[in-house]
Amino acid sequence: MNLRTRITLLTLLILSLSLLVIGASVYALLQRYLYQTLRAELRDAVSQVVNQNDIPFPAGNSAELLNKALPPSVYGEVDILIPDQPTPESFVNNFEVIPIPSRTLGGQRMLLTPNDYATLLQKGEVWTIAQLPQADGQPQRLLVHGVLVRGRNAPLNLRDTWLAVLVAKPLRPIELTLAELSRVYLFVSILVLTLVGVLTYVLVGRTLEPLEAIAHKAEEVSIKGWTRLPEPDTNDEVAAVARALNRMLDRLEHAFQTQTRFLADASHELRTPITAILGHVGYLLRRTPVTEKQRESLETIRREGERMTKLVTDLLDLAGSEGGWRFDIRPVELRELLEEIAAEYGRTFEGSIALEAPEDEVWVEADDQRLHQVFANLVANAIKAGARRVELRVRLPGDRVVVQVADDGPGIPPEHLPHLFERFYRVDKARDRAAGGSGLGLAIVKAIVEALGGEVWVESEVGRGTTFSVSLKRAKARPPRQR
Repeated sequence: MNLRTRITLLTLLILSLSLLVIGASVYALLQRYLYQTLRAELRDAVSQVVNQNDIPFPAGNSAELLNKALPPSVYGEVDILIPDQPTPESFVNNFEVIPIPSRTLGGQRMLLTPNDYATLLQKGEVWTIAQLPQADGQPQRLLVHGVLVRGRNAPLNLRDTWLAVLVAKPLRPIELTLAELSRVYLFVSILVLTLVGVLTYVLVGRTLEPLEAIAHKAEEVSIKGWTRLPEPDTNDEVAAVARALNRMLDRLEHAFQTQTRFLADASHELRTPITAILGHVGYLLRRTPVTEKQRESLETIRREGERMTKLVTDLLDLAGSEGGWRFDIRPVELRELLEEIAAEYGRTFEGSIALEAPEDEVWVEADDQRLHQVFANLVANAIKAGARRVELRVRLPGDRVVVQVADDGPGIPPEHLPHLFERFYRVDKARDRAAGGSGLGLAIVKAIVEALGGEVWVESEVGRGTTFSVSLKRAKARPPRQR
């Protein structure tokens, strides 16, 4: 996940949490306000009912007379519960079996639970939620306010009798209001998150464009050489990073130039005496009479001198892989290059070198000279290992090209495979020294392939041979032929 996406997601996460907190706070405050308003309305309704308590009514039609005398604001929402015994305990003990003359709501009596009646008896007041089925079968939730009073002004048969006044209003308007608020807030939140996400992604992308340009230039530096990064005209952190990187590139270029000059001077100083030694040894072997022991010593000097020459060349190549190499990256026709290598080594190789490649031309993005060095090194290693047959195979998996150098040599033990590309590592030290190997060839191969944006790996089985595979980037288009 890139930085642009991470910043966008982090912004959306923070905004989502903020909207969640704000929405929960608004929901809680509105819910509290609506319930407080409803409670105030129910208190006023109870007061109006209690004030009508002195209406003379017989027990049989008390609810009907009371409902007619009530104000319209509470009409149809009041129950007057009168027990068959003039004691408060009868509300708890006998409310389920006592016929209670009361106004019904939707065809249902508004009865409380025993716990609610107990609270009413203990405190003289209760707030609770009752649920009654409506005509359509859907339950109706009611907020109920109950008050316990005495019928002091009632007729003689009801005087000093406890009366439970229950006033209720449905909660559906509040629930619908809160549900509508939730739907609207959810829609607005999704819209805000979408807009903020798009704007953040675009703005962060524009902000990071200079950094992306710097990263692209840095890739060019690693491949094409010591170019400098563009420095924005702004006086911000991006410009400071570009200036710091350019100063670092200046120091690195100076260090690599110093190293290159040292390597060139050292190679010249090393090769000059070695060349002189080899020349004099060749002269002595060709032009002067020497004894057998002297000839043996001179052959040893020549062999070690040639090995020293190759070692100096390999060391220069390896040092160049750390910053001194210059690549000429362009499309390279792979079949032609492999045919040249097969012909070059086939002249002196007693075995056979076979090429297995598609009939059509295969182009890769590479430096032809360095690529020739890679496959020539792998073929030479196979021949030195004692192979009698070497196969060069070209495979085309997707947008990559894989070239395999397979041989039927003795193979490599598994414990050596992880270390093959290390510097100065030899599987058979005695044989490699006799063959003039320096232990740097595969390290150079790995450095070149990785510098070209590729990958190299090895597979081997003792007694059945070894296969080196090189993966390269396939060229996007075939260049025009040069005549």
